[in-house]
Amino acid sequence: MSKKHPVIAITGSSGAGTTSVKNAFKHIFKRLRINPTVIEGDSYHRYDRVQMREEIKKALQERRHFSHFSPEANLLDELENLFKQYGENGTGRLRHYIHSLAEEAHFKQPVGTCTEWEPIPASDLLFYEGLHGAVKTDTVDVARYADLLIGVVPIVNLEWIQKIHRDTAERGYNRDEVAETILRRMYDYVNVITPQFSRTDINFQRVPTVDTSNPFTARDVPNADESFVVIRFKDMRKFNTDFPYLLSMLHDSFMSRRNTIVVPGGKMGLAMEIIFMPIIEKMMEARNEARNN
Repeated sequence: MSKKHPVIAITGSSGAGTTSVKNAFKHIFKRLRINPTVIEGDSYHRYDRVQMREEIKKALQERRHFSHFSPEANLLDELENLFKQYGENGTGRLRHYIHSLAEEAHFKQPVGTCTEWEPIPASDLLFYEGLHGAVKTDTVDVARYADLLIGVVPIVNLEWIQKIHRDTAERGYNRDEVAETILRRMYDYVNVITPQFSRTDINFQRVPTVDTSNPFTARDVPNADESFVVIRFKDMRKFNTDFPYLLSMLHDSFMSRRNTIVVPGGKMGLAMEIIFMPIIEKMMEARNEARNN
């Protein structure tokens, strides 16, 4: 962990909705005039899309658990080293994963591949969003090098609905293919993804108030007004969380436990900005003070 070079990590599985948190931080960074280095977790995949398909086929033949969630499918040692190196001196290296045809045209290489590694530019902090921001295995501990860990984890049926709709609408898969992917990833979801949410500082869990009992037949994704967001703080003392202030600012919110506040789904973005703005301000104050000494 570092005062001079802070590291913030958002972790959540595919379809969890980490983009909502990323957008809230974009607003905060703009207001505070912070220049972040943004890291996407996909850029730490070990294999490109074609290679990954072959590795999955091989694992199925050998009756092994293997998915994008698996430690062996990702360069977790590189990710751990990035967090550590950035925290120590603000340096490191990054690359970009090509998601779309627009990015393919921009970077002049195929969708599903990664660009070459390049040095990180000078920045105020490191901001990671992906699958493994708080991961810990027998050989790596990414979580210990982060100054702020955030989990985004909707209840599992809602997560599956979001993934099914995204992958069928935007990525060309059919529902059976997405269901197969969900099943193949289940072992790693339980053993790699879920444990991270016990290490995160703050978790955001969206809970729908409509029937999601069969996510594989859901016609649409429950919207923000059809849900609540459960926000859990691991250690209230770490950030001096002011719950009375949060309750006064977030209409219709309430406390469900001593470290947990529940807010209407439509106020999730607002809640994130109210919670994280003072945390980032203090982080930047400590950074400036440390750099000036």
